[in-house]
Amino acid sequence: MKNWASLLGMAALLAGCGTPNSKVEPVRPLGTSAPAASSGSQADPLGAKPEPAMPAPFVPPAPIVYSAGGFLNVWLLERHALPVVAVNLVVTRGAASDPEGKGGLAKATAGMLDEGAGKRGSLDIARDIDLLGATLSTNAYADYSLVSLHSLKKNLPAAMAIFSDVVMHPTFPEKEWARTHALLLADLKAAEKDPEDVSEVVALRTLFGAKHPYGHPNDGTVQSASRFTLDDAKRFYSEAWRPDHGTLVVVGDITRAELDAMLATSLREWKPPHSQSPLQLAPLPDPVSKRRIVLVDRADAPQTVITLLRPGIRADEPDAALLGRANIPLGGSFTSRLNQDLREERGLTYGAKSRVTFARSRGMVAAEAAVFVDKTGEALRAMLSDVSDYAKSGPTEEEIVRSKLAARSDLVESFESVRTAAARLSRNAGVGLPVGYDGWVARARDKATGADLARVSSAYFDPKDAIIVIVGPKAKVLPQLEGLGAVEVVKAE
Repeated sequence: MKNWASLLGMAALLAGCGTPNSKVEPVRPLGTSAPAASSGSQADPLGAKPEPAMPAPFVPPAPIVYSAGGFLNVWLLERHALPVVAVNLVVTRGAASDPEGKGGLAKATAGMLDEGAGKRGSLDIARDIDLLGATLSTNAYADYSLVSLHSLKKNLPAAMAIFSDVVMHPTFPEKEWARTHALLLADLKAAEKDPEDVSEVVALRTLFGAKHPYGHPNDGTVQSASRFTLDDAKRFYSEAWRPDHGTLVVVGDITRAELDAMLATSLREWKPPHSQSPLQLAPLPDPVSKRRIVLVDRADAPQTVITLLRPGIRADEPDAALLGRANIPLGGSFTSRLNQDLREERGLTYGAKSRVTFARSRGMVAAEAAVFVDKTGEALRAMLSDVSDYAKSGPTEEEIVRSKLAARSDLVESFESVRTAAARLSRNAGVGLPVGYDGWVARARDKATGADLARVSSAYFDPKDAIIVIVGPKAKVLPQLEGLGAVEVVKAE
């Protein structure tokens, strides 16, 4: 320690030596000389800053397609990087197939599949899946329902035995129905107090109509859920959950030979009934001819929820790919026009966004924000102005480039893991898209020009005939809407 202290002291003494005018020369790389003095700016010794090239487009691989047992359609995408497999069974019956007045039945039915199947009760299913280190879930969307399994490859045969029981042999125990149905009603009653949930219900009903298959949320309402029974769920299962309505999406570390051997022991008994059950596409809603403003009176709402709605397009229409990319600059990212204006510039909200949905029949286009109650009028006018300007001019050159990169990134993220890839392919199968759709989308979005994006922006975003749904306190909000047009005031119920 003393030797080190002496050396450090000597170094400090030497560093302090020299004349007052002496300069410390900068350290230069070996073999170089000092740069010549210059009165102007010096050239960068590393050379000109390189401009990064645009990355190559990501085109996801398409799964192979074949029929298992003559009835069940199979989409298989092999991914052997990790020993995991995702298996999703999709049937093309969802909330749009709910019987009239019984919205939410498809989702309630899907929720009962793992509450008892084969010889296992709900707790047995949960325990056995956990012991395998796997996950199993059920759900229903507007156009389809599904059962999802994610498992290590070594445990897949055992997990598939449970999966196949859930799909083919649900027992619908009365005790579990009473419990899950009560929980559903409790959740729906709680949703009635949430302005954003109220906005969703009113938006769907206003855009599509109360009796339209898309006119209710996937989980229904308190009124509709109170009307269906366990017998309704059993009947819906028998009509919807059949192999000729299904697509088995499999992604991961498995070959076709391995999958076929597994299916021969797990789903071989699943046969469709003799009766046919053709899918009926939902009719298109009546066209919107003029702007309509609906104010839902919620006197206790701490914020006002504003939603601008316009009819969208079918998932299989060519413009669907371009519309998804055109939405990114408007409200599909944090740096979008809506969020930058309403949040960053005006400070009216914690976030504003726009989105487009796609369905077998017709999706929708929506711009949304929850804003301060006393700033409702300002926020709505700003939103209308932003959306209108974008519809008229389309994206800027910078937005065109950013949207291309963002669209690529979204697609890459969708195929990042076997679970997300299976979810993406399941959605495609559920809304009736072909197996190679994402490859086509990647190319179509990538080559879209500014003129292409401007065209779809003008066609689908123009708010001149938008439906505007506002959820907030009537007494404070209504005076702020003067000059925007006639306002329909409705009760939250």
